[in-house]
Amino acid sequence: MSAVTGPHDGTRCVHAGLPEPVPGQPFLPGPVFAAPYHLDPWAGPAASPNGYGRPDNPTRRLLEAAVGELETGDCRVFASGQAAITGLLLALLKPGDTVLLPSDGYFPVRAFATETLDPMGVRVLFAPTGGPYPDLDGVRLVLLETPANPGLDVVDVPALAARAHAAGALVAVDNTTATPLGQRPLDLGADLVVASGTKALTGHSDLLLGYVATRTPELLDAVTNWRTVTGAVPGAFDAWLAHRSLATLDLRLARQTANAEAVARLLAGRPDVTGVRWPGLPDDPAYPVASVQMRRMPGVLSFDLGDAGRVARFLDAARLVAAATSFGGLHTSADRRAQWGDDTAPGFVRLSCGVEDTVDLVADVTAALEAAG
Repeated sequence: MSAVTGPHDGTRCVHAGLPEPVPGQPFLPGPVFAAPYHLDPWAGPAASPNGYGRPDNPTRRLLEAAVGELETGDCRVFASGQAAITGLLLALLKPGDTVLLPSDGYFPVRAFATETLDPMGVRVLFAPTGGPYPDLDGVRLVLLETPANPGLDVVDVPALAARAHAAGALVAVDNTTATPLGQRPLDLGADLVVASGTKALTGHSDLLLGYVATRTPELLDAVTNWRTVTGAVPGAFDAWLAHRSLATLDLRLARQTANAEAVARLLAGRPDVTGVRWPGLPDDPAYPVASVQMRRMPGVLSFDLGDAGRVARFLDAARLVAAATSFGGLHTSADRRAQWGDDTAPGFVRLSCGVEDTVDLVADVTAALEAAG
């Protein structure tokens, strides 16, 4: 666990990115909807931070300040998590470079690497999150996803970052599953953080968002320039919704983590469920690293019900577990990952715990498993 300095998590979430209080003004200003803004006839865009809506929006800047405070770096938000991670890769890599990606991470990123990066001349290497990792000499960028989605393996970020930096490589960490309250990659030695804010960060299953954060001005400039010329920005209303939702992040994660622990322990004790993974279980392979590196455990777990039919029966029988993709929302959800292209067994399930009362969720999962046979 990292030492607590300054305000605690709940306080940080509630106050992150808010402007100074002004009598008669709201805590969080409403969204600013604008494409063009009035320009100074003489000084032009140099007179104001707002010139045109694609690079400039005050609502978006407040959200970036908020996420930056939580990630302890400077932040740029994107229209989706995929826009953020592909933007990061394309902003930093050029033909002839080598990138190392997780072989067990988010499937669309691997597909993007093989279908877009490789044909443009970027050498793509893969390694499982839990290792082993290849020699990093000549690698330009190491992208880690920890805990990995959907298998929930964990990598020792400080150790691998030290190896990568010694070889001259940059390190980026996908912090989607952990969120900035669960893990601070920049404190662990990473050069950049990338994440989908669609998931637990905003947590209400009602918007798409991504971000990149860093403490290195040159890297921030590269990402900012890429976003400006490609236009992969979120709209003002989505940015405002995301900022509003951040205030409850600490509260939501606390319940989701408690629910995940209870469900994981239930599943681990059942002979009709195999392959239970949750980094907070003491006998989980990821626990030795996660218990030291992570500030709190995620609300996501995975397990295997044997075959696709049993998964369908389980989801049909559940009343509190929605059949849906994505994770980190208020409502508990689960999906069979093989149907989305993940290299997982037919009965592999990723379950995202919501904020329902723990006793009710455990009872519902138990009853659904019994009904599934």
